[in-house]
Amino acid sequence: MSDDKKAASPGGTEGKQNGSTNGSEIVAETTAAAEALAMAKPFEPGKIELAFHRRINTGFLQYASYVIRDRAIPNLGDGLKPVQRRILWSLKEKDDGRFIKVATISGHCAQYHPHGEAAISDALVVLTNKRYLIEGQGNYGNIFTGDPAAAPRYIECRLTELAREEVFNDELTTFVPSYDGRNQEPVLLPCRLPLTLMLGAEGIAVGLACKILPHNFPELLEAQIAILKKEPFKLLPDFFTGGLMDARDYRDGAGTIKVRAKIKPRDESSVVIKEIPPGTTTESLINSIEDAARKGKIKIRSINDFTSEDVEIEIKVPSGVSVDKLIDALYAFTDCEVSISSRIIVIKDNRPVEMTASEVLRENTAQLVELLRQEQELRERKLHQELHVRTLVRIFVENRIYKKIEQCRSGEAVKEAIVDGFKPHRKEMLRDLSEDDITMLLDVRIRRISLFDIQKHREEMGKIQAELAETQKNLKNLTRFAIGRLQGLLEKYGPVYPRLTKSSRHDEIDAREVAFKAFKLAYDRESGYLGSKVSGEEYRTECTKFDKILMVFKDGHYKVLELPEKLFVGPDLVYCAVADRDQVFTLVYSTRDAAYIKRFTFGGVIMNKEYFCTPLKAKVLFFEPGTPAQLYIRYKPAPHQKINQQVCDPSEIEIKSAKTLGRQLTIKDIGSIGSKPTRGWDSEAPLSKLQFI
Repeated sequence: MSDDKKAASPGGTEGKQNGSTNGSEIVAETTAAAEALAMAKPFEPGKIELAFHRRINTGFLQYASYVIRDRAIPNLGDGLKPVQRRILWSLKEKDDGRFIKVATISGHCAQYHPHGEAAISDALVVLTNKRYLIEGQGNYGNIFTGDPAAAPRYIECRLTELAREEVFNDELTTFVPSYDGRNQEPVLLPCRLPLTLMLGAEGIAVGLACKILPHNFPELLEAQIAILKKEPFKLLPDFFTGGLMDARDYRDGAGTIKVRAKIKPRDESSVVIKEIPPGTTTESLINSIEDAARKGKIKIRSINDFTSEDVEIEIKVPSGVSVDKLIDALYAFTDCEVSISSRIIVIKDNRPVEMTASEVLRENTAQLVELLRQEQELRERKLHQELHVRTLVRIFVENRIYKKIEQCRSGEAVKEAIVDGFKPHRKEMLRDLSEDDITMLLDVRIRRISLFDIQKHREEMGKIQAELAETQKNLKNLTRFAIGRLQGLLEKYGPVYPRLTKSSRHDEIDAREVAFKAFKLAYDRESGYLGSKVSGEEYRTECTKFDKILMVFKDGHYKVLELPEKLFVGPDLVYCAVADRDQVFTLVYSTRDAAYIKRFTFGGVIMNKEYFCTPLKAKVLFFEPGTPAQLYIRYKPAPHQKINQQVCDPSEIEIKSAKTLGRQLTIKDIGSIGSKPTRGWDSEAPLSKLQFI
């Protein structure tokens, strides 16, 4: 296949198309470059370059170039991948207005597409489910549930009216031999639709991938009209599965969007999902919800799928859970919200090019104007020819030139007689007689001559002249003509293809705020185990998967870690709860010389790292969150000890960090201390208040 043929466009060559290359070009190695590399001599000193190595290098470059240009990436000229183009062409060749078996089309298309009928059938089903170009009859699967289509021998298809009118024109199509040389296939289809953005595309080539999101057809037509009128426009994706879209980061096809399922409360005890994000099915969505429930991220009572033609997934809400909080949790922890990246890469001038959505549509609009120009020029030539032929026939009949050839004895004499007969009427003719004109006149039948109606002929000539004038007017005002064509399409198909995905702004959901407290932390002092799967009675706390757990031990060391299922921590735990860096704690600890008291916050810590809130070899006597109103202290008995119990007010101590030493409480040995009177407390004795040092 020559490069000239590869670069051909509907009007001859892609070089005719208006517009320059925008976006970053990604250079694809061509076959010629691969052959040049194969012929190159080794350039690295001491390296042995065998013929087999060169063959591998050449083959890889040819393969990479083929996959990029002829399989995975759509062409900007008609917006189609090769398999899609071949399917549409096969349908065009077989089209008689009736439905055709998909197996028949797959077999016919196999003479153009070398990758098997299974790949053709799969691509045809996908193209049919996009609704625009192919109309299906039978079970084509379900894009909502993910159910596959029936076998190709059981389903039928045909071109839509839109495809018949706007995609094909054999006179403007360039053909090349198929892969085996037995047939001719189109290089590009002369498509007047912006199929690149209408259909969307996803493809992975060698070192290259594209992700083009589908857009709404009527909105694309409106944007093309705005381009021709030099007005501003905006493009947003539209998915066949519907959903709610936040496109703030779309960046004209070079960014990402977030799409949510459409979830509505049915009543106070249930919610229903009516639309799902693209790339998901009802089955995958339900699996993600059940998985989140198993992991404790959300709470649901039951889930039921009533999907048929429309999506309907019902979720029962457990008691004690609000419907609004469950909806937020579904968006935060399941596939009810997905993020989709967009990267528009197309084949332009036989090379892969990265573009924006607006750049692609501007190129499509320029191609539309060029195609309309070529069509009108072709129509002008045909009308000129028809007018010329009808003029010749009228002169031939009215002036009885056919009588002059009755006595001619040779073909040359016949031709001379016809030429001589038309010479007096040259001013009425559009051009001189040609050999083809003479042949045409000789083929005029006697019946046509005898039934020739001059008045009817003049009326037909008038219609042709009016059509010719209209065509010439269109050529002089191509932009206005293109706008009229687009407006006609918009009026016809706008109500047929409404927008399915609604645009909205999504507020960011903090997963921590909407997480359900589905886990119960517990500590078993006898076994020394702590976690959500421990059946102890101490420090029982409801928490979420995102909560961090604070542990404080008798020797004053502490640690923050993620919620464990079952972790051995030993019997010396004095406090355990969900970590809060701003929570104030009151601590009393003893050293060899004295007892100290302090109020503090733990602040920020590194996960799983061990810290100390007391000096080394100290012992925690009292630890409690908050600030007790009073601490009741009883001392151990000692000789000559006059005061055996006292109280103190911790609120008099300032709040500092966990590393602070604190204030000295007493040098006496403390027997017991608590925020309430301890056992053995003498309530009738006069209260003695401690003064901090």
